[in-house]
Amino acid sequence: MNIVVCMKETPDTTAEKRFTADMRLDRAAVPGVINPYDEYGIEEALAQRDKLGGEVTLLCMGPERAEESIRKALAMGVDKAVLISDPALEGSDLITTARVLAAALKKLQFDIIIFGQASTDSNGGMMVAAVAELLGLPALTWASRLTIEGGKAIIKRAHETGYDVVEAPLPCVVSVTQVINVPRYPSLKGIMQAKRKELTTYKLADLGVEAGSVGSAGAGTKVESANRVVLNRTPEIFKDPERAAIYIADYLEKRKLI
Repeated sequence: MNIVVCMKETPDTTAEKRFTADMRLDRAAVPGVINPYDEYGIEEALAQRDKLGGEVTLLCMGPERAEESIRKALAMGVDKAVLISDPALEGSDLITTARVLAAALKKLQFDIIIFGQASTDSNGGMMVAAVAELLGLPALTWASRLTIEGGKAIIKRAHETGYDVVEAPLPCVVSVTQVINVPRYPSLKGIMQAKRKELTTYKLADLGVEAGSVGSAGAGTKVESANRVVLNRTPEIFKDPERAAIYIADYLEKRKLI
C-alpha cells in the first residue's frame, strides 16, 4: 500500500503575528509548525501502513525552512518526504497550489492520498477536492473513520444526527478530521532516524510547471485591500454580578436575542 500524505507548514497559532505593509501575514517572522489538522492525516497514514504494509510518503509545498516540520513528520514514522520549494510559489492561492500538488503527485506512486481536514491559516478545507478534481480521482472528505479493504476506501463521516458511510475505489483522495485518531509523539529513536531519511526537493522546473502560472502572478484570486481592525469601544466593567446580569439581559433583549 503506497500512501501519500499531504502536509502544510502553517504559522504557529500561539506566536505573535506580524504583518507586512500591505497587511499580508509575514510568515518569515512567525515560527512555522506542522498544520495541526495534518497531524491527524499523518497519524492515519502511519496507522494504515502499520496495518496493511507498504510505505508512507509525505508531500509538502512551502519554503525551504519547512524542512524542520517535515523532519518532525519523518520522526513520527513517515518513510520519506518530498518538498516542493520555489521562490515563484510565493503568493499562490488555492487553485495554483492544487495544480502544483497535483503535478508532484503525478510523479509519485500512490494507492491513496490523505489530507487533514483544513489548514489553520485559511481553514478552507477545499484543497482535497481541488487536487482530486485535477487528478480525476474520487474524493472522500471529512472522514471520522477510514477503512481500506477490497480495493476501496470506506469512510464514516460524522454529523449532528449520526454518520454517513461513503466509499470509493482506489486510488482516491481522503481528508480526515480530528476525531479519527490521536497523533503519536516522535520517539527519540524516531528523531535520530529522521535525520537520515530521504527528503527530495522539487523545483517548478522539475514538475513541468511554468513560474508565471503560479504565485501571485498566476493566482485566480486577488486581495484588493486589507485593513487592521481598530476597536474604539471602551469596555464596560461590572464588579457587581447583579448589575452585570441586568445589563446583559437588557443588551440581549434590545437585539431581540431573548
